[in-house]
Amino acid sequence: MKFDPNSLNIVPFVSVDHMMKIVLQIGVENMLKGIAGYVEDDFKRWELFDKTPRVPSHSEKGVIELMPTSDGEVYGFKYVNGHPANTKEGLQTVTAFGMLADVETGYPVLLSEMTILTALRTAATSAVAAKHLAAKGAKTMAMIGNGAQSEFQALAFKTILGIEEVRLFDIDPAATEKCARNLAGRGLKVVSCTSSQEALEGAHIVTTCTADKQYATILTDNMVGAGLHINAIGGDCPGKTELHKDILLRSGIFVEYTPQTRIEGEIQQLDDDYPVTELWEVITGKAQGRKDDGQITLFDGVGFAVEDFSALRYLRDHYKATGFYEDLDMIADPDDPRDLFGMVQRAKTPEQAAS
Repeated sequence: MKFDPNSLNIVPFVSVDHMMKIVLQIGVENMLKGIAGYVEDDFKRWELFDKTPRVPSHSEKGVIELMPTSDGEVYGFKYVNGHPANTKEGLQTVTAFGMLADVETGYPVLLSEMTILTALRTAATSAVAAKHLAAKGAKTMAMIGNGAQSEFQALAFKTILGIEEVRLFDIDPAATEKCARNLAGRGLKVVSCTSSQEALEGAHIVTTCTADKQYATILTDNMVGAGLHINAIGGDCPGKTELHKDILLRSGIFVEYTPQTRIEGEIQQLDDDYPVTELWEVITGKAQGRKDDGQITLFDGVGFAVEDFSALRYLRDHYKATGFYEDLDMIADPDDPRDLFGMVQRAKTPEQAAS
């Protein structure tokens, strides 16, 4: 990665305002499709990446995590939190920022907000998984949990899989109303439902995306019929799940990175040696995905650092063309790299120098 020797102190920064303008200029659906392509490409080279379960700091209120990875040339990480009770205080459940850096020098090359970008990459990854696991010709999706992620999920499945109808349910009717309103005019038939069972009627795919940090049963075994693809993305930390255990025992289970998903995903309910398949193996043809039209497939998606890396890589390749970024004076760059103290002293104002 080439650096301008005259601007080693500068790191490009994409703020929340910039990100919103980038999304609007590129288009939500175009951006979802683009990030999905980068995710799929990086899953195809999965074995190159450093992989570790994210580093969490848990509290009674939520969790703060770091998610690092590297492909050997570029290093990336994301800071992210998950605090379900935040919405009661008018705060986001999830906030995030991330960075890419050059492995050879260790110098950062991009700093970005990732609250919006995480929503985009989560939806894009869900759609990539369904592309390889859902029954062919799936046209209807149930969306259980209509919070901040729901519209992105619906549009990703429309753009990448050709979903035509989305059936919404949330225990908070205001959330369903919000989601339906935001999806109006987006090319989807939107049906607001009064129960999870109603939302599942006629659905080929169901996405569960709820926020409560607890063992929950959003779907029971009797609700899940043959051939359904389940995109379970709400269970993403120890002690938080959405599916009854019996559903898992009937399903072909696909995960991102097994050691992390066993800690955080739906499969934390199962024995540690219960067989699962990593999604990259399906994408590369190393393992079989859906076996037949009647099989229940489950993507136990908890979010993994490689997906954040993919999203940041997409952003790195596209932000400059939009013009929506700023340069931060972020890295100390003394004339003599051994004289950091001297650089500080030379920054004295005349008044400070005279005192």
